Amino acid sequence: KIDKSGIRVYGTTYYPEIPLENEDRFVYTIDGDRLDSLAYKHYGDVTLWWIIAKANGLRGKPVLTPGKLIRIPSDIVGIIENFNTLNR
Repeated sequence: KIDKSGIRVYGTTYYPEIPLENEDRFVYTIDGDRLDSLAYKHYGDVTLWWIIAKANGLRGKPVLTPGKLIRIPSDIVGIIENFNTLNR
């Protein structure tokens, strides 16, 4: 963002709660799985890794432990709309 004086400033990013949906998928991680690679596999976009992290309460760990059950949220459009609303 640019403030009134033209100086670039950084704000807080807010992430929406991601409720469980009937259409959500659950997968077991395998060796080498990362949040970004799962986002690409399921959404076609590595930048949506934060959706999987938020839905599963994961922080600071891009590499996942093999055998962990991970929820892949299905309502990407709604989640992104909520994200954009929170961060206007």
